[in-house]
Amino acid sequence: MADASFIAATRDSYDALASGYLDRFDPARDPRKRPLDRALFAAFAELVRAGGNGPVADVGCGTGWLTDVLHRLGLDAFGIDLSPGMVAQARLAYPELRFEVGSMLALDLADGVLGGLVASYSIIHVPWELRPEVFAEFHRVLAPGGQVMLGFQVGDEHRHRDEAWGTPVCLDWYRQRPDEVAELLRGAGFELTGMIVRAPEAGEQTPHGHVLAAKPSAGPGAGGRGMTGPVLSC
Repeated sequence: MADASFIAATRDSYDALASGYLDRFDPARDPRKRPLDRALFAAFAELVRAGGNGPVADVGCGTGWLTDVLHRLGLDAFGIDLSPGMVAQARLAYPELRFEVGSMLALDLADGVLGGLVASYSIIHVPWELRPEVFAEFHRVLAPGGQVMLGFQVGDEHRHRDEAWGTPVCLDWYRQRPDEVAELLRGAGFELTGMIVRAPEAGEQTPHGHVLAAKPSAGPGAGGRGMTGPVLSC
């Protein structure tokens, strides 16, 4: 289990930033307005429906905007975030949806209950060495045929911030290599569906990556196929 100080520092930092969080971002960088990001969300929703259409957890949901996107795409989506302050903001913004406080390292979910799980720019705060633990937890809560989609900044850097927008914080960022993330997912029992890397857009410092994978369906021949999905670069 992760060091409690890392979890507490991340939670407390986002609690401190929660009020007015979305107001600090440039609307032009909203993923909902980007064609490629919209296509990825729609493709994920289609994969979830093909896999059985169970509930979908937006893990590290923040203010809940992606939970709402998935809901509008017809999924039974709900949000989970480490920060009670962020969960409070999400509940205010989307009162018709469900949001819970929780950690991706120990999800308060039974085995095999989800049809899908999204972690969009939330694994970036998890120390690299804890990713196998996180991905094993994702695998545990997904049903056979369940889908996972991860989003992150691409790179090798570990960065730390003590301040954000004039607010004291204690936050670490860990950039990711798509091939490495894919291999760790395979090690957790997933089959790779695909990887997409897009070039940085205005205001971004790095390429951005998404990796999609599935928990093998139950039945003869399931698992162990070592599928290699398509790799697209933009």
